[in-house]
Amino acid sequence: MLGIAAAVLFFIAFLINAAHIATNDVLSSTNFMLIGLAALALHVAGFGVGSGGGSGWAARRRGRRR
Repeated sequence: MLGIAAAVLFFIAFLINAAHIATNDVLSSTNFMLIGLAALALHVAGFGVGSGGGSGWAARRRGRRR
């Protein structure tokens, strides 16, 4: 889920940058990109995938306990 959110945030940042939309400092394309990177990092770490699955550290750890 966080991977999808990151993709949406990257797309919004691209649109703001490509269309040269004038925004305030809070809604700049750089801020959307950084929030997208944070969401992508959380996704890769295994957060936000639910209780059953995942491909991050927690899923690898669960696999070793068998």
